[in-house]
Amino acid sequence: MKCRQKAGRWMLMVVLLTTGCMVCFPFFWMILSSFKTNMEIGRAVPTFFPEKPTLENFRRLFSDMNFGKYLKNTLIVTIYSMLGVLFNSMGGYAFAKFRFRGKRFLFVLVLSTMMIPAQVTMIPMYLMMNQAGLTDTYTGIVLPGLIGAFAIFLFRQFIETISDDFLEAARIDGAGEWYIFLLIVIPLMKPIVSLQIILTFINGWNSFLWPLIMSNDDIHYTLSVGLALLQSMHPQDFALLMTGAALMILPVIMVYAVFQKQIVKGISLSNYK
Repeated sequence: MKCRQKAGRWMLMVVLLTTGCMVCFPFFWMILSSFKTNMEIGRAVPTFFPEKPTLENFRRLFSDMNFGKYLKNTLIVTIYSMLGVLFNSMGGYAFAKFRFRGKRFLFVLVLSTMMIPAQVTMIPMYLMMNQAGLTDTYTGIVLPGLIGAFAIFLFRQFIETISDDFLEAARIDGAGEWYIFLLIVIPLMKPIVSLQIILTFINGWNSFLWPLIMSNDDIHYTLSVGLALLQSMHPQDFALLMTGAALMILPVIMVYAVFQKQIVKGISLSNYK
């Protein structure tokens, strides 16, 4: 019996390792190809590791293709998007711990927006941003994504697990609502806050369609938009395309590799009901 269990574990490990290698192989190929020349990539017999590694592709990206500007724009959009973590946590706290008329209906209404495709709201959202004079600005790019129904739901589900008696004791001691929220509730929500920060970073880093719609020229283009522009301008320059794709994907992979435990822990502690 033990031999069968041991053999089953080994088979499972082999299957998982094989599947993992198959999934990761394109990413390794892309990253290694960013250090190759077009001539080496176009060989009839391809090479996995670059024979003569070069940083020329990265130099071309930042000197000829303005990827330094796109990187700065992406960082600005991503950092400003972090304000949404605070706003969404405030919404989740209100739905979890406050009583007000129409609370249940309003919460259902917020959740129902998750079923509406983002493409449906883009035109009215653009018209609103245009009338407010926010087109071709960082504010117009960031503002519509600050509040999200899924994030509010995630915070609400976790905050409901916090004892009301614990918060009421703080009120009896004279603590105000802002003090309770910022210095008591937020520290208790560390796993969910960490998860939401990671998800916000990934969404901000990968933002493509909305920055493209809101930008009249390349002044506010993000890396995703710059990569699409690079593909249209240099469709046969595979080394440059691989370098741009590697520059896009490496930070996301690094963030997920470092914080994967927080992602799993945050989801498991959200106490879906």
